[in-house]
Amino acid sequence: MNDLVQIKNLHVGFTSQGGSLDAVKGINFTIPKGKTIALVGESGSGKSVTALSILKLLPYPSAHHNSGEIIFKNKNLLSFNEKDIRKIRGKYITSIFQEPMTSLNPLHTVEKQINEILILHGSLTPKDATLRTVDLLSRVGLEDISRRLKSFPHELSGGQRQRVMIAMSIANQPELLIADEPTTALDVTIQEQILKLLKDLQQKMNMSMLFISHDLGVVKKIADYACIMKDGNIVEQNNIDEIFQNPQHTYTKDLISAQAKAKISSANICSVSLKVDKLKIWYPIKKGVLRRTINHVKAVDEISFELNKNSTLGVVGESGSGKTTLVLALLRLIKSQGNIEFENNNISNLNKKNLRLLRKEMQIVFQDPFSSLSPRMNVEQIIREGLDIHEANLSIEEKEGLITSTCEEVGLDFSFIKNRYPHEFSGGQRQRIAIARALVLKPKLIIFDEPTSALDVSIQTQILDLLNSLQEKNKLTYIFISHDLKVIKAVSDFIIVMKDGKIIEKGEKNKIINNPTN
Repeated sequence: MNDLVQIKNLHVGFTSQGGSLDAVKGINFTIPKGKTIALVGESGSGKSVTALSILKLLPYPSAHHNSGEIIFKNKNLLSFNEKDIRKIRGKYITSIFQEPMTSLNPLHTVEKQINEILILHGSLTPKDATLRTVDLLSRVGLEDISRRLKSFPHELSGGQRQRVMIAMSIANQPELLIADEPTTALDVTIQEQILKLLKDLQQKMNMSMLFISHDLGVVKKIADYACIMKDGNIVEQNNIDEIFQNPQHTYTKDLISAQAKAKISSANICSVSLKVDKLKIWYPIKKGVLRRTINHVKAVDEISFELNKNSTLGVVGESGSGKTTLVLALLRLIKSQGNIEFENNNISNLNKKNLRLLRKEMQIVFQDPFSSLSPRMNVEQIIREGLDIHEANLSIEEKEGLITSTCEEVGLDFSFIKNRYPHEFSGGQRQRIAIARALVLKPKLIIFDEPTSALDVSIQTQILDLLNSLQEKNKLTYIFISHDLKVIKAVSDFIIVMKDGKIIEKGEKNKIINNPTN
């Protein structure tokens, strides 16, 4: 087999607060030309660290390689200095990351960001680069955006942003594309489109791909070979058919069979926690010198529903359907029209003082805990921040007691983690910290915006089971946003399905999943 990249006895370690952590422990694998290798494993297994080592994107010198080689074109990339590795990045080896919104520069247009990589590595004039950008956007299915080159990332949906990232990554026809969880932030329909796009581009360009994912369903569709990682080691590697049909290692078998326990409904049917009536969020489309409104983007278009206490509402829909906009309106983080009643109080027009009191009762846990947890605060400061604002009358000892018991509830040892920072934890641990931050205020409603999509299946299962047990114990009401119907089935009592800002179907979980009418 003709190998493009050979990874030999790779070790990756990190030095933190005087201690040392071995993240990758002497792994070996190869990436053949024109083929896809998948790295699969739970959070903290070493997948992303391995991928980032190839482009030397780790935080050196706190990251270090005690031994190992990454051979590309007969040269060891680990021996390259910064000047030499820059000639490789973006030209011969490129990458797409999980969350395009954090990868794209929010201050630059789509045109400028793609042009930059073409001019830097391809020596094109700005005019030629723009023509090539239009062609690239068309190739990745963004003909509409190719006519709106001055668009900024925030003006695009998640699927569109990921296609822009793919256009950037293939701009210079690389030999290897590293795709680190490129579809986990996307709903299933968009996910299918992105996987097909990557597969088609790979075949046309005869490009190799290193695909990192925790989703075995995705891996089965796209990969030729898979390496299963756990605790910094590759515990099993084989072609994709053998991995699924004849797994050898216990951990591989556990990954394939992992599934969250379905929720037993405990909804309080008699009491309504949240009532939404004809909620509307329209954004004006303006044109011309005078910026006249010529139309509207109907992000949420007159939707109504009720949510009972101690129950979970699952909100399903593809990227751009209005799910997250709905949540931001419920939390009064954006302006909306229509009525929102929470605990029998109309919260649509609350003043700042009353809105601040409401914040304690309604909490949110986001999709990516790494971007929602402050990197400058340790765990104790992160969880205590809400108490400092909403429970200022509590003593330091009382706050610490609350934080300790809340961390215990979510499966964390507060005494061990209190002085550590978010970057020192795996994705699953970070999400538990984010849940503890929301839970410590003892809210009545918690909104979860795709809280498990960034996690591997085994950790995902643990988090979903944890959320179900916390709800039962603390009599909580949840709104759970996801594009993954398996996840929605595991946590929801009721489901609403959104498309183009409207609810196209709503009802009890079993009715929607087993007998959909739309």
